[in-house]
Amino acid sequence: MPAEEQVAVLQSTLYPGAADQSVRMVLSYCRAADLDPLMKPVHLVPMSVKVARNEWGDDQYETRDVVMPGIGLYRIRAARTGQYAGMDEPEFGPMKTLHYKRRIAEWVQDGGRRKKVWRYEDATLEYPEWCKVVVYRIVCGARCPFPAVEYWRENYATAGRNTEAPNEMWERRPFGQLAKCAEAQALRKAFPEVGAQPTAEEMEGRIIDVDDVRTIDGTATVADSLMPRAKVQEAPAGDGSRNDFGADSSEGAASDAAAASAEAGVGREDGNSPGSTQPAGASTNSKPITEPMLRILRKKAGANGVPEADICKRFGVQALEHLPFQHVNEAMRMAGGAK
Repeated sequence: MPAEEQVAVLQSTLYPGAADQSVRMVLSYCRAADLDPLMKPVHLVPMSVKVARNEWGDDQYETRDVVMPGIGLYRIRAARTGQYAGMDEPEFGPMKTLHYKRRIAEWVQDGGRRKKVWRYEDATLEYPEWCKVVVYRIVCGARCPFPAVEYWRENYATAGRNTEAPNEMWERRPFGQLAKCAEAQALRKAFPEVGAQPTAEEMEGRIIDVDDVRTIDGTATVADSLMPRAKVQEAPAGDGSRNDFGADSSEGAASDAAAASAEAGVGREDGNSPGSTQPAGASTNSKPITEPMLRILRKKAGANGVPEADICKRFGVQALEHLPFQHVNEAMRMAGGAK
């Protein structure tokens, strides 16, 4: 399909009212990431961008459409790794009350002509203080939890720069929107390969400062980084644990597994499947196996009765400590009993 037809189709279906240039950005993004634009993996988020200051020192803003991934794209990428093991139902904190002024438009007659005027009324909104989501990933055979906690006041989108009133979506769905933000953070922790870009749900209603690449939410006076601030992932349940890896594996083993997964690039989307390795005769100039992966390899070999000497002989090394990093995945399969 020609590019112009694709733009017309997307403008009339998934992105109604979007400018041609904005839709072309979506197509370019999807083409670069090998995504189907008709699945709407990304969103166009109108954002207020601080572009300059005038001669009096006042900030100048303009509205731009920014391409942002949706939470659905993170879910797709996590599922494609083959190691996504589900998530717990969102857990919400105590209810809080937000008091704000709601702006309401009214039409009045002024000299025989209709005129729109704004009035303000007191309003309140009940919202959960925080939301906790736990995403699970299979790491070296262990189902490891990756919790994330997000706070409503730090994430909600305001109706404008100079108001604390939430926008229409956050006012209508205070639970659902926060749950999406918490899930996105948990997916980023469990699957770093899904990307570090914040989702459309997290960035809605933000301001981008192109001078120092910071974002300022609608009511804050201090700039944040484009990525939402990292928070200490406390478990609100009150058990005093942080990032508890559960009863199915010890904390040390889970830490080793997580480190090994990150170092091995498990499930990465760079064209190499998780199990792909170079032939045994390939160059051994790569770095040697890391300590966490060595512990896991030895533990796995011992559990399956595979002698370390056989693994060393297979890869032509004197000891497992000298095993080239490029052969780790194949060695793990051999330690698991594969021929």
